[in-house]
Amino acid sequence: MPELIVRHLGLVDYQPTLEAMRNLTRERDEHTPDEIWLLQHPKVFTQGQAGKAEHLLAPGDIPVIQVERGGQVTYHGPGQLVAYLMLDLRRLDLGVRELVTAMEQSLVDLLAHYGVDAAPKADAPGVYVNGDKIASLGLRVSRGCSFHGLALNVDMDMTPFQRINPCGYAGLKMVQLRDLLDTAPAFEEVAQRLEQTLRRRLGFV
Repeated sequence: MPELIVRHLGLVDYQPTLEAMRNLTRERDEHTPDEIWLLQHPKVFTQGQAGKAEHLLAPGDIPVIQVERGGQVTYHGPGQLVAYLMLDLRRLDLGVRELVTAMEQSLVDLLAHYGVDAAPKADAPGVYVNGDKIASLGLRVSRGCSFHGLALNVDMDMTPFQRINPCGYAGLKMVQLRDLLDTAPAFEEVAQRLEQTLRRRLGFV
């Protein structure tokens, strides 16, 4: 079984984390263990490589960072669980579509544990609850290795999403786990459960 290192990093700034992720991907070889990083970021908008400026409605005092992942603009902030997946897809014999499906199903499994019925959409990557988006996905693959990943809204200030067209969709409603439950679960508990579902769906068990 291939080796997987999972790091729970807490609240970390976006730019240095992005650089560390790029460096790992650039410098890795066929013997480098795969890694998943679970973390939160301070407030930041990130604009994917196909991102259009018109989807940034009013960023205001929140920084905007251009990144090489797929997709349009999204928001990260404290209380949102981010998972970055640095995986050697060739070694795992995974295609990009299979990886996206595994990520989406990991989130569906996680949310089902809390009694939340969620599902992906064929035409819009991410995971949705009653048509509202609770998790976003954005990946980049370089030399057969993935980086970037997913973001699940757990217990956060949702108002910055109103400053953008999330993922390029005007009027798309974003929701979070806290608003779907009587009591919000502890953030670290959700992170541990996401680690478990990702391990299972990706074959690291």
